[in-house]
Amino acid sequence: MPAGHKIAARAIKAGEPIMKYNVCIGFAASDIPAGAYVHSHNMDFREFERDYAFGRDYLPVEVLPPEKQATFQGIVREDGQVGTRNYIGILSTVNCSATVVHKIAEFFEEEFLKNNFPNVDGVVALSHGLGCGMEMTGEPMDLLRRTLGGYARHANFAGVLVIGLGCERNQLAGFMKEQGFAPGPRFHPFLMQETGGTRKTVEAGVAAVEEMLPAASTVKRQAVSACHLKAGLQCGGSDGFSSITANPALGAAMDILVRNGGTAILSETPEIYGVEHTLTARARSREVGEKLLERIRWWKDEYATGRDAQINGRVSPGNQVGGLANIFEKSLGSSMKGGTTGLMEVYRYAEPVTQPGFVFMDTPGFDPCSATGQIAGGANVVLFTTGRGSMFGAKPVPSIKLATNTPMYRKLSEDMDLNCGEILDGAASMQEMGQRIFDLMLRVASGERSKSEDLGLGDHEFVPWNIGIVS
Repeated sequence: MPAGHKIAARAIKAGEPIMKYNVCIGFAASDIPAGAYVHSHNMDFREFERDYAFGRDYLPVEVLPPEKQATFQGIVREDGQVGTRNYIGILSTVNCSATVVHKIAEFFEEEFLKNNFPNVDGVVALSHGLGCGMEMTGEPMDLLRRTLGGYARHANFAGVLVIGLGCERNQLAGFMKEQGFAPGPRFHPFLMQETGGTRKTVEAGVAAVEEMLPAASTVKRQAVSACHLKAGLQCGGSDGFSSITANPALGAAMDILVRNGGTAILSETPEIYGVEHTLTARARSREVGEKLLERIRWWKDEYATGRDAQINGRVSPGNQVGGLANIFEKSLGSSMKGGTTGLMEVYRYAEPVTQPGFVFMDTPGFDPCSATGQIAGGANVVLFTTGRGSMFGAKPVPSIKLATNTPMYRKLSEDMDLNCGEILDGAASMQEMGQRIFDLMLRVASGERSKSEDLGLGDHEFVPWNIGIVS
């Protein structure tokens, strides 16, 4: 028996539902005796009727009064947003300006910033593969612009440059008009074709960043309520221990955050499929629950129909080796990251998240793409559970890695921030681990560097969702 896999607790007849935590994760393909190994070889994946029970289990949360809420050392911006980091960002409207944005960022080495502008966490280039060869109007373009706009106004940026080529479909002027941006001390637009080409645009971009740095470095952290934290919840490289340790422990931490007035953003729509009824039952209204089901239907009926995609059953090879037989079983663990409080709202990809409490954002399961949507929506910290070991980071937002088991934590300790495997080892209870995750989140939000930041991860994990055709 590989670690993290399942055995039958009782005899299961052929065709009978296989239940885990009292939730169906598949059906017996043949008679399974008690004590037998249960995995994809003897488990059928097929649809089953679910009772969505809208709002049946919803209970309002008693948010702590302001004077009793936990605090962290945050960066308060002029518009009232609160940041956890202080970056200058350089965004590309199109892949054609990708090299230029990276060359501008490369000019500002870490040692230079540390010696001259110690309160600036970095200058980061965020490029992507979209912006041209795509639909000029409609959802794909709206989604790209919404993502870029969410980053450009993110609380973790002291200022941004946005650089385009000039002839692309994602026109810089159209983006600025649609997203409500105008040139100013915090926002500098450039078009390479108007600025004079590659070299001159790099020089102009470097000069613009040099102008921003003195003001950016004057920021001071101050004590603010944890209600200003918006946590993006991610899991990757999941295994059979994810639903036993790290995911429910992260859920316990999010229950604490919600009681402190903060926001927990669950995402990865394919990874709640099969257990979405457990979330609709917690929805604060039928309307919120129906929003979630509408997103599920779009995935199933329009986006992934007939494709060998995760939502249609098969999980990744790593998940299989880790003990997860299909998407229903993976979703069962994944959904636990959101804790136990009521589902307050459902958002589309990269929409601004304004509702406190536990919310859901529609994203793919692909972690960089999913986290990009959450950050565009306002997440200022990412918490990432992993059983197999995921090497992920994001800028301008710190990422905290939570290991599901002790052997992996020891092997990959340079990448993991906390070992939730201590729950399995008997060294910590679920609630103790939840409190430790919450306390670690406060420290990281206050400026303590996470392991992914120490390793310099995050320069290449900006991945807007490409849902349209390439032409």
